[in-house]
Amino acid sequence: MAIRLEDKQQIVAEVNQAAGAALSAVLADYRGVAVEDMTTLRKTARENKVYLRVVRNSLLRRAVEDTEYECIQDALVGPTILALSQEDPGAAARVLKDFASENDAFEIKALSIGGQLMAADQIDVLAKLPTLDQARAILMSVMLAPVTKLAQTMNEVPSKVTRVVAAVRDQKQDAA
Repeated sequence: MAIRLEDKQQIVAEVNQAAGAALSAVLADYRGVAVEDMTTLRKTARENKVYLRVVRNSLLRRAVEDTEYECIQDALVGPTILALSQEDPGAAARVLKDFASENDAFEIKALSIGGQLMAADQIDVLAKLPTLDQARAILMSVMLAPVTKLAQTMNEVPSKVTRVVAAVRDQKQDAA
């Protein structure tokens, strides 16, 4: 089905806007995946705030021009689905990795973060990035560790004195 020029321009503008605000991008080949499975993938992507779009390669090449995802142009071969993480850099990688593990026909082609093209086998690196809440929790635990250790150390001094006094008391009671 032919797409009108205005529709092509609209698609390019929409994908360009999404790519400009994205934190990471993942490309995959969806040949052989059932429609019901693709619907499930789209639903999962929406829940995880991942922009998911099937776009013609020629339009996608134009859409990623002048963005940090310009490096993905070399990977645009064959049917391509584009996933862009909007809030969490690892969200798109996690969603597509989980989907690929359940569907043998689905193949991850490439990924990009920070303007750097990465091979498909690097998906685990991106998927294991912590979410924003997890990163905050890690940061808070690192920040609280010295304070907690100091409080425990300060609490040990009176405890040791109390144990020494109790030992002396027990020793005197045994001697009497």
